[in-house]
Amino acid sequence: MAKKGVLTPQHEDFPRWYQDILNKAELADNGPVRGTMVIRPYGYALWERMQAEVDQRIKAAGADNAYFPLFIPESYLNRESDHVEGFSPELAVVTQGGGRELAEPVVVRPTSETIINAYFSKWVQSHRDLPLLINQWANVVRWEMRPRIFLRTTEFLWQEGHTAHASREEARVYAAKILHEVYRDFMESVLAIPVLIGYKTEAERFPGAINSMCLEAMMRDGKALQMGTSHELGQSFATMFDITFLDAEGNQGFVWQTSWGVSSRMVGGLIMAHGDDQGLVVPPRLAPIQALVIAVRDADGVVDACHGLGAALTDAGIRAKVDDRTGTGFGRRATDWELKGVPVRVEIGPRDLEQGQATLVSRTGSEKQTVVLAEVPKRVEALLDDIQTDIFEGAVSWRDSQIADASTIAEVREAAATGFARIPWADLGPEGEAVLAEEAVTVRCLQRPDGSLPQSGEEPDLVAVCGRSY
Repeated sequence: MAKKGVLTPQHEDFPRWYQDILNKAELADNGPVRGTMVIRPYGYALWERMQAEVDQRIKAAGADNAYFPLFIPESYLNRESDHVEGFSPELAVVTQGGGRELAEPVVVRPTSETIINAYFSKWVQSHRDLPLLINQWANVVRWEMRPRIFLRTTEFLWQEGHTAHASREEARVYAAKILHEVYRDFMESVLAIPVLIGYKTEAERFPGAINSMCLEAMMRDGKALQMGTSHELGQSFATMFDITFLDAEGNQGFVWQTSWGVSSRMVGGLIMAHGDDQGLVVPPRLAPIQALVIAVRDADGVVDACHGLGAALTDAGIRAKVDDRTGTGFGRRATDWELKGVPVRVEIGPRDLEQGQATLVSRTGSEKQTVVLAEVPKRVEALLDDIQTDIFEGAVSWRDSQIADASTIAEVREAAATGFARIPWADLGPEGEAVLAEEAVTVRCLQRPDGSLPQSGEEPDLVAVCGRSY
């Protein structure tokens, strides 16, 4: 267990606890420009694992990676009024370059719909060019007034997908495919974070979209975190950027489009969805280090045995690391790795070595296991599966316990103090949504009564999931 006082307890001050995690688990620091962040190696290793898992799923969904410029001509944004209006308060604009006033100001990309569509208009001519499925991994800049590392920063990392289709139905189906098969699958099967899916209300919709679908997760303080979105853009950008195609019959029409993205805020979601008063809790499928082999102290053969076991774990397909820094106290090192949320710790000391065994410690369990050295890889593999399942099931159980059904605005307010409220959208409506928004309670998504994704936000009998959010 971590020493008392290593972290501020969650129940005393959740924001302070979060900041402690960032610092003491060595995840990130504030950058020199307000709102920017420096992601430290362990924090970036978490992001790299997320990126790899999401990228694999994006490619399986048929999209190809590309890259587009960081700088966007201001005139590109001005061609789509709803889009620029939605982002104008957050834009960073460059007016000088090379010591000279620029002929046209350029915007540091807040998102890339406009510049990507300028090139889609060149690349799409015929139905044979469709669907066009493009993704990019990049940084974006949105000038943030109230920054918080990983959650809301001026510059952040993300992927953004952009597609063009021959019909509205094809675009809708693909946007939903990304939501389910890429984002939801990753978040629940790898991050072990249960998510609610649904449509955004018109007030919360992405600027320029005709429909926005989202995934909402509950953090340990009961607040919502939007983990990802997938949008139907309709034909607005196609109209502005003249993205037309000839169908099989020779008729010309505008394409139908989607855009979708997840960002480095998922690292913040990981911290706040699973972390405890001892530090991070990292699900094994995500963990950069799944098993940490630690030498208790320097003695004949102990360090060599640790490295041999580390190699055996690696050969078994387990991401393993050896800590042989016996010049630093064992307790200090164990606490540091616990803070980082490594799923399994394998301890070997002189007595363990004499008896041909090791001690296994689960990040989420209270009991230690003594295992014969030859059996360690197999036992660690089974333990990792158990931990992954336990983390997800625990998160589902806790989230569901914090969701209450409501029938009035007052009941929504009360439930949103500690979690989510579910209320029929017909009973709340845009008027009730506006009343709640004045108290920082928002409609996170619209769902069917069974929690499934509707065909559109206009279906009857929808339920509004409401809560306070990051």
